Amino acid sequence: MTYKFAALGVAAMLVAMPVQAQQLSIATGGTGGVYFPYGGGLAELINRHVDGATASAEVTGASVENVALISRGDSDIGLALADTVYQAFHGEGAFEGRQVTELRALAAIYPNAVQIVTLADSGITSLEDLRGKRVSVGAPGSGTEVSAQTLLAANGITYDDFDPQRLNFNETADALRDGDIDAGFWSVGPPTSSIMNLATTRAIRIIGLSEAEIAASIEAEPTFAPYTLRAGMYDGMAEGVPSISTPNVLIVHEDMDEELAYTIVKAMFENVEELIAIHPAANDTTVEFTTDSTPIPFHAGTLRYLEEIGATIQDHHRP
Repeated sequence: MTYKFAALGVAAMLVAMPVQAQQLSIATGGTGGVYFPYGGGLAELINRHVDGATASAEVTGASVENVALISRGDSDIGLALADTVYQAFHGEGAFEGRQVTELRALAAIYPNAVQIVTLADSGITSLEDLRGKRVSVGAPGSGTEVSAQTLLAANGITYDDFDPQRLNFNETADALRDGDIDAGFWSVGPPTSSIMNLATTRAIRIIGLSEAEIAASIEAEPTFAPYTLRAGMYDGMAEGVPSISTPNVLIVHEDMDEELAYTIVKAMFENVEELIAIHPAANDTTVEFTTDSTPIPFHAGTLRYLEEIGATIQDHHRP
């Protein structure tokens, strides 16, 4: 009897021991953009609302690198631009010859606006004025660089026409402030902290795109959409500035556990106000934006949630 009680005691202790939470890594971007704070907010949301999981945001080179991290299983969730995700899934553009068919989307979360920034006294007022100048096109392997290359090429401008610098958001802002470059590209949810900080110390100009430039860009990249940066977004912006935008997508590997993916998506949409409190870009984190803007198939967990709430699912969203 003593042995039986001892055995039962051991069994009871084993049952009482807490199960170790699954550690999730969220691949974001540089600290000067929206990916990092948004990813940090998502990590906090998961920690509060997804039982059996904890998450943390990791600084990365953004979209292109994040696709690789998800594909290799080095990260569990990644933020990436829709054009990068689409190209990776279909083996096109920067991913020609290395198709990443294992990618799946959890959701589309907000649009990235292309923001081309220069100092107010630079004399640069149009895309054509970038010829012969020193221009930051974004960090190497970032979605910003992919967007910049596509937009420029669609309008007859290549890297041979200017001096390209591959700088992250904070480096671009610092280089503009110090006069080391003439203009810089951001593809990020506006407003973004690095441009806001720059605008408090130097007078800036956001370079607008013409209707023809916007149309040419969309013809070259169907995931682009017209977007107007609203007046007053940054210090000195007296008027709205026409540009283009690209949706941002939460990507995962197709092998992610369906229940985990379902629970994360459900928690995100049902507690989105917690993300909005972190960054206003999350105001666009809606079911409607997800079903309208996601360029690749959804993960099975997302499909389950969308079907459960009666959302409209497009054919290309099903694997």
